Amino acid sequence: MLKKQPQQTAAEKPAEPRQMEFIDGISISRDPKTSDHSHKNRSTTLRESPGRVAGIEEARWWQFKYAQLLDLPVENVVNEKLFSFIEEWYGVPYRMGGSSKDGIDCSNFVNTFMSAVFQISLTGNSGQLFHQVNRLAKRADLQYGDLVFFAINRKKRISHVGVYLDNDRFVHASSSNGVMISDLREPYWVRYYAGAGRIN
Repeated sequence: MLKKQPQQTAAEKPAEPRQMEFIDGISISRDPKTSDHSHKNRSTTLRESPGRVAGIEEARWWQFKYAQLLDLPVENVVNEKLFSFIEEWYGVPYRMGGSSKDGIDCSNFVNTFMSAVFQISLTGNSGQLFHQVNRLAKRADLQYGDLVFFAINRKKRISHVGVYLDNDRFVHASSSNGVMISDLREPYWVRYYAGAGRIN
């Protein structure tokens, strides 16, 4: 004799995703289709981003790689355009005055990065770029796409530049290791850090 399956009651049905509501009618809702790293006049928002994942089991190989390099949860590494660019250039050797994958210097890497990822056209070496940015008073204000500057082996003279990512990490063309991600908290970078700025 077949047993009748119990009918699912309204209370047992899976709940619909709800919008969270706060006081004074202010509400927010999660948009799983948007990866938004943006500030005034600069956005890397990727609608319908294939990088967006609901959980770690859906993540792709590049998300695991850059989550490790940035020391972030995999779910936070969602900007495929930005990380695809870095992946394409990662490990390209340093060459003074270079601007190709045969070799590139720090300022040409930054100029290429900003153009490809943020559609911001920049020219000039690290010292010239330093005079084109709006300076940030605190490191805590750094956002994706801000420029970080260093005065290495020269008193008060800017000689190196990189692009800030997240969690104190920045991408740059290092003279010793080529294009790579480094940590601003490392003693070497702390010693030579000269400030940061934003292109508006």
